[in-house]
Amino acid sequence: MNDIMDLRLFTEVFITLFVIMDPPGTVPIFLGLTSAMGAKQRNQAARTAILVAFGVIVSFAVFGQQILNYMGISLPALKASGGLLLLLVAMELLTGKMEEPTPSGNKGVNVALVPLGTPLLAGPGAIVATMVFVQRADGSAADWVAIAAGVVAVHITLFLAMRFANVIHRVLGDSGTILVTRIAGLLLAAIAVQLVADAVTAFVQAAS
Repeated sequence: MNDIMDLRLFTEVFITLFVIMDPPGTVPIFLGLTSAMGAKQRNQAARTAILVAFGVIVSFAVFGQQILNYMGISLPALKASGGLLLLLVAMELLTGKMEEPTPSGNKGVNVALVPLGTPLLAGPGAIVATMVFVQRADGSAADWVAIAAGVVAVHITLFLAMRFANVIHRVLGDSGTILVTRIAGLLLAAIAVQLVADAVTAFVQAAS
């Protein structure tokens, strides 16, 4: 089996990305971001978010270092920008603006792209971790298969978690979903502040 796929590397990739992307923890945030949607729209948003996240992760796995080098972007800068964007979304969740209907009718698609697909799912942590695993690979087919399988497995897990969010929504009802939305906003704000703090720490260390 190791000739086809490095099981140890697959396990490392899956566990690392699972912890960073956190499928169970995504459910309340997903419910908060899609609280104004129906079940069909929510399922569409889940599919779109997963495809966006997968596309971003794969793109950075293949071209990540070249993209950052070409644009002169450092990893701390990537973390800081992702943190600030998530902080704006967290404020909308906490104030209830995310639940207000929009006349365009495209809210589900927009939320699925940003911030759900990126930077919430395919955020700086997941991007950097994937790039590190790619750099560690020795170029063998087994390593590439292991990394690809790990990335796919995590995204399948994420999709299943969001797909069954409809069941959770029916159990909670409207009042429970509003409560979960506020909690999700608080958690998302904490994640955003941590990303910015990590970026600031990295900038200070680089300057000293």
